[in-house]
Amino acid sequence: MCGISGLWGKSTERSIVEQLMGQLVHRGPDASGLFENDRGVLGHRRLSIMDPGQGGNQPIYAEDGKRAIIANGEMYNYPQLRSQLQKSHKFRTANDSESALHLYEDLGTQTASKIDGMFAFAIADGDDIYLARDPIGIKPLYIGRHGDSMVFASELKALAGRATDVQEFPAGTWYHSKHGTHQYYTVPNLQAESGTATDHARLVRQALERAVLKRMMSDVPVGAFLSGGLDSSIIAAMMRQHVKELHTFSVGVEGSRDLEAARVVSRHLGTIHHEYIITPDEVHQKLPEIIYHLESFDQDLVRSAIPCYFTSRLAAQHVKVILTGEGADELFAGYTYYKDISAQDQLHDELRRSVESLHNVNLQRVDRLTMAHSLEGRVPFLDVEMIEVAQKVPAELKLRPDADGKPVEKWILRKACEDLLPQEIVWRKKEQFDEGSGTVDLLAAGLEKFMTGAEAETYMSKHPSARLRSPEESIYHKMLGEAFGYSPVVMDNVGRWADRPVGTPAMPC
Repeated sequence: MCGISGLWGKSTERSIVEQLMGQLVHRGPDASGLFENDRGVLGHRRLSIMDPGQGGNQPIYAEDGKRAIIANGEMYNYPQLRSQLQKSHKFRTANDSESALHLYEDLGTQTASKIDGMFAFAIADGDDIYLARDPIGIKPLYIGRHGDSMVFASELKALAGRATDVQEFPAGTWYHSKHGTHQYYTVPNLQAESGTATDHARLVRQALERAVLKRMMSDVPVGAFLSGGLDSSIIAAMMRQHVKELHTFSVGVEGSRDLEAARVVSRHLGTIHHEYIITPDEVHQKLPEIIYHLESFDQDLVRSAIPCYFTSRLAAQHVKVILTGEGADELFAGYTYYKDISAQDQLHDELRRSVESLHNVNLQRVDRLTMAHSLEGRVPFLDVEMIEVAQKVPAELKLRPDADGKPVEKWILRKACEDLLPQEIVWRKKEQFDEGSGTVDLLAAGLEKFMTGAEAETYMSKHPSARLRSPEESIYHKMLGEAFGYSPVVMDNVGRWADRPVGTPAMPC
């Protein structure tokens, strides 16, 4: 919902934070604010979602005026927290972030562990500062050094040229200037539980319905991405049960499978559907901008970022909040390579590792490409309760053979929600976003205009540390490097799908 930045320590240069904020305007075009004291400066760019009037502008101050919060994200248990906290605190706004500030006044460093949501925030507490990031790493945060001070921001681009020793602030972690860094959450390793397929399907359905309903909390319009695939279609179907009108959004090349399937789902659900046809010329024209916002050259991430960019641009014309199906593949074995894992315990472990790895790959894509258009993306499948419920489903119910003996990915999810959608959608074969939208074929037709095969080979030899996997990835690496002057702040913090532990399968295909 916003962009945050700050400088804390011996150097309190307001101009530095103003520069950081200037690089984050797309994350929060609605308002800006600064907090200053003798120890530092905090900056906030606001995308107004909760309490959209001026009352929700940040920083938000505590009653005594000595503490203040700047936050990015949403806190879905805000109503429950507010109900408890208003017994001893006076709320000045109707903004969900204020609940975290008052919670900190009562609980100190344990605050992050009590919040259900996606968030990255900073609380100034006199001479001290408290930073925290949500359990899965849905909302971004990066931290580094500026002289003798700590500096942080929501995106790497803000820190490029202004910071050293930059690294990603870990998911599920808090930092306090007096108490150091502590991890308050790790993705659990829960064993599968016994029960019938019907039992597990019911629990999956109930948990997902709760997760979707929580994420519809908003004071501004909420819509849904709709690729026509299983995951986004389920989310749209569940949302539709709670609203009179639902706007859905889809993009693809002319005649793409995603566009056709999305139309089927939209007609079935009765949504107000919007679609956009992407062309090779427009994709190639926008590719440098997409990579600039994505902050990555990873080949698979760039491919999926392209349709995400255009869908976000389309959605931002109608809504400010969007729900997506991100995370379902990692919870319920949706990628093709999972089928190569024969041992059930190994599949369980790989799915858990996949969820742990989302923070700087797929979740980075969702965050950056939605926020590039001042749009907030929410991910119901990565609700903490949903993750626990999914882990308790036996692996053989996630990949279950059909009548021909071929494993059906996400079988239990399909069974849990098969009454919500047409059968041809429920049992549609899994395709990645970039495949179903036609992006892969479109890209292949014109990338040589940026770099020939021979030029790519030369480029790869000059950048061995980047471990570039193909001429295509060389093009993306060059675009990213040129966008940021090959700053190590950006180039050294690129997450790679290919970075897998020894013995695990290659990138899904």
